Amino acid sequence: MKLKLDVEEITAGFFEDARLLGIVVPLKDYQFCWNINNKLLFHFRNNSDIEIQLTKKKRTYFFCVYQYDEPNSSLSHYLYKNHFDGEYLLPEFKHLDYLWLLKGDVVSNDMIHILINSIKTLNAVQLVTELNNEKIKNKSNLLF
Repeated sequence: MKLKLDVEEITAGFFEDARLLGIVVPLKDYQFCWNINNKLLFHFRNNSDIEIQLTKKKRTYFFCVYQYDEPNSSLSHYLYKNHFDGEYLLPEFKHLDYLWLLKGDVVSNDMIHILINSIKTLNAVQLVTELNNEKIKNKSNLLF
């Protein structure tokens, strides 16, 4: 009997109680994280252990993932760079530069609205929107 990994089940478990924001900001990842850390008082750090690697067209693409774990909470924040060398982590959202995932704890609608409004105050941010999990075709690309 051959065992097969159920990617849909793993994806559903990964996104249970998760919230995802899409951000348009024409800044390098390190510049954007610096702004978030300094102005919004987060402590995002590049986590190379969960960097996303995708192989398409016989090439490998690397998507940086920055992580911040809230103190005294199980809530973690992950900031994904959505594009690398002409490829996209979520091709259905090519217009987005970054994806901000919150998971590990239930995130209220009030908290999401406060976070969205805070991100909008940062220099160069053009758009912040919450993405509906059902509309994301390639959400398995966000798994680490």
